[in-house]
Amino acid sequence: MSSILKTEKLCKSFSNGGVQQHVIKNLDLEIMEGDFTVIMGASGSGKSTLLYALSGMDKPSMGKIRFSGKEIQDYSNDQLAVFRRGNCGFVFQSVYLLENQTVFDNVLTGALIVQKNSPELVNKVKDLLNKVGIKEELWNKYPNQLSGGEAQRVGIVRAAVNDPKILFADEPTGQLNSASSTDVLDIFTEIHKNGQSIVLVTHDLKTALRGTRVLFLRDGSIAGEYRMKPYGTDDNKTRRTGLQNFLDEMGW
Repeated sequence: MSSILKTEKLCKSFSNGGVQQHVIKNLDLEIMEGDFTVIMGASGSGKSTLLYALSGMDKPSMGKIRFSGKEIQDYSNDQLAVFRRGNCGFVFQSVYLLENQTVFDNVLTGALIVQKNSPELVNKVKDLLNKVGIKEELWNKYPNQLSGGEAQRVGIVRAAVNDPKILFADEPTGQLNSASSTDVLDIFTEIHKNGQSIVLVTHDLKTALRGTRVLFLRDGSIAGEYRMKPYGTDDNKTRRTGLQNFLDEMGW
């Protein structure tokens, strides 16, 4: 596997009442193509801040980010917007679908930012929606007519339709019930199996078990790392026990 993202001495600070808060501290990290990296840690450890810096949604205070062979830390906001469109997909806890567009148009609009309209693109959208269980009878529905799980599945399709180098996800099951969470996690597992690189932030053990690599953040630094086989290729009980033991060692 080749390196797709690498940071060197990455730092992110915020000013709060004139006092500098150092959220990410001299962090070195490498993401390999095909990784399913899960970022965990206590509240305030810097998980989401790190995700936003890695994806170009926010700029670091110091350090380097080399993403797909390009150093992006000094890009302007406009350059970052263009870079994100061509290289990143995003899935959030809140789905942020366009309320005035149908399910199908939400995905197609996201695709048209990068790709030209064509019969092939329309067929790709249809195929992806079918693969995540969004059947044709839902395509002309609006977001407020969907369940939470259905909306999040549409959100994943919208994030994946442009074949991003990395799919970034921030607590994607945080607002879902247990059954919908499992459905959404199954989709992440499937797209990872098909070669998609994923970086996902979560506080949930059930979600973290789907990764191949878990990074534990403490006070803006990586306190530990745990590697796993791709989900479904080993015994679930052993997998859960191993990850739970690692998290216990980290003080989770």
